[in-house]
Amino acid sequence: MADPSSYRPKPGQIPDSPGVYKFRDDHGRVIYVGKAKSLRQRLANYFQDLAGLHPRTRTMVTTAASVEWTVVSTEVEALQLEYSWIKEFDPRFNVKYRDDKSYPYLAVTLNEEFPRVQVMRGAKKKGVRYFGPYGHAWAIRETVDLMLRVFPVRTCSAGVFKRSAQIGRPCLLGYIGKCSAPCVGRISPEEHRELAEDFCDFMAGRTGAYLRRLERAMQEAAEEMEYERAARLRDDIGALKRAMEKSAVVLADATDADLIAVSEDELEAAVQIFHVRGGRVRGQRGWVTDKVEAVTTAGLVELALQQLYGEERGDAVPKEVLVPALPEPVEPVQQWLSERRGAQVSLRIPQRGDKKDLMATVARNAQQALALHKTKRASDLTTRSRALEEIAEALGLDAVPLRIECFDISHLQGEDVVASMVVFEDGLARKSEYRRFQIKGFEGQDDVRSMHEVVGRRFRRYLQEKQKSGEWTEEPAAPEEGNGEAGAAERAEAAAAEPDPMAGRPTDEEGRPKRFAYPPQLVVVDGGAPQVAAARRALDELGIDDVAVCGLAKRLEEVWLPEEDDPVVLPRSSEGLYLLQRVRDEAHRFAIRYQRTKRGKRLKSSPLDAVAGLGESRRQALLKHFGSLKKLRAATVEELCEVPGVGRKTAESVLASLAGATPAGPAVNTATGEIIEDDGAAPAALSPERGRDA
Repeated sequence: MADPSSYRPKPGQIPDSPGVYKFRDDHGRVIYVGKAKSLRQRLANYFQDLAGLHPRTRTMVTTAASVEWTVVSTEVEALQLEYSWIKEFDPRFNVKYRDDKSYPYLAVTLNEEFPRVQVMRGAKKKGVRYFGPYGHAWAIRETVDLMLRVFPVRTCSAGVFKRSAQIGRPCLLGYIGKCSAPCVGRISPEEHRELAEDFCDFMAGRTGAYLRRLERAMQEAAEEMEYERAARLRDDIGALKRAMEKSAVVLADATDADLIAVSEDELEAAVQIFHVRGGRVRGQRGWVTDKVEAVTTAGLVELALQQLYGEERGDAVPKEVLVPALPEPVEPVQQWLSERRGAQVSLRIPQRGDKKDLMATVARNAQQALALHKTKRASDLTTRSRALEEIAEALGLDAVPLRIECFDISHLQGEDVVASMVVFEDGLARKSEYRRFQIKGFEGQDDVRSMHEVVGRRFRRYLQEKQKSGEWTEEPAAPEEGNGEAGAAERAEAAAAEPDPMAGRPTDEEGRPKRFAYPPQLVVVDGGAPQVAAARRALDELGIDDVAVCGLAKRLEEVWLPEEDDPVVLPRSSEGLYLLQRVRDEAHRFAIRYQRTKRGKRLKSSPLDAVAGLGESRRQALLKHFGSLKKLRAATVEELCEVPGVGRKTAESVLASLAGATPAGPAVNTATGEIIEDDGAAPAALSPERGRDA
């Protein structure tokens, strides 16, 4: 007996959406299929205390070994997919199939002289028109009850029909207008068959003509002041619309199509396929693949088409294949599909209507599949352990790198140069240890110098922490003569002399700052050989020789080591490479976020921000009073004092700050090239730097 907690999905993995779920046993066989309006709430019911579960449910969850789900957009789609899966897998714990039952259909017996509308199960019969399937027989009866107001087709059994014909009196439905009573000759067999065919046409989706006809009749009755007849027609229209909602299908035109959706990032792609037959979802499949080459979405679609239809012939290739992007060029692929089917195949992107909505559902499933794949892969302890072992083996480390730090440089055309440091411990991100840096040693764009500065600053802080804690008990060996590097004592003195940016920060129980207190076993830099050499040089200058360094280049995902002419190439399927990519991408994301924040603050800055004691309210008051920074800069102290809340001392500070700031250059109309005079009000966010950029 299995413990359900062993395969219970982690919090946040299950979407709060309609869908269908499957429980599998330890052999991979589907043992239960169910549907839910909210997958998260429904599946949570299966993983509560076993004592609180129904005995049959308890047996099912202890027999199962895994659970999976498919997201849909509506409950109707969930019903169709649930039925398809129950038919396909015949799960042992699904009551209907274990009782040798099937989902009920709405059937019209067109093979009889007087067609009858009824609920049917089991094998389909020749000459009978079927609609469905439905989840419950009562749902069919509700639909039929609504439809009989407009299409009073016979619904009685053969015995009741025969008896009514013998006694010459119809049943109750004939008296209340929900049957045309062909049993007593109120309507001819031909008229009744035509009525039944109209019923079938409406159920098949051809609804517009009937609704428009009834609406015209209702308007005519109202104009002729036959208000009771108009009210009845109004009720008939409402009944038909409610019936349409109850008998909704995925695609109303009974289309045979395959819908393919792709969700991707820089490293992987998830492909999901929904097979629609007769307007209903009959199957679903998908996979997650590594993007081992530079491939676009259109390329991924073409590869998926090849994998799907490479060995298929005839009707296995549907009339329509709906995709998110067309292969380039599309004509050869479409011709290839047509040859495999033996008839024309339409390959296109859905633009509107039900097909576009269903494609959005398939895309959501692809996104969920990719997110779930990444969550499982990142959190799996065995996978993480194997990844760390592969990294240690590839880089020649003595032990697995339990703590990895990665550095990345970000800037925009040499401005707002910043750096990030992210930390992974035991293969998982430790976001509380993330740090960010501003490049202070120089101005301009130089990724190599920036990397040298950032790594040096980070490990200089580490040496300071060691010195404060007393861990640095002996002096490291001095470097060889002639290399231009300072001795260990000088490095320690320089580290101690650097201003401590951690003063006043929270400390741990032993009083040591929490930042930079622990060294990594591996430093990863975003870049190739130059960046790796810069990081290694920074560590050598500080006398640190027990931290490994490597770089991951984006172009070919090569791993570079210090003083090595050739990179280390890890297999694309390597878990170690996957972990290094995750670390690098996280550092890149964190650096870009900081750079954008810093740039946004710079563009919104103003010379008035530097005035001590001048708050937001008085800054706005000054700009509103004078209209622009140019006029404010030309004002006198007395004129500034006229602004409410601005005293003489503040006015002098404002003028001194504006005098020291570089005046903004003239604004330029980018469309005409004309210089815009600063006569009107300038925005408060205008800064000298922004003025020069304009």
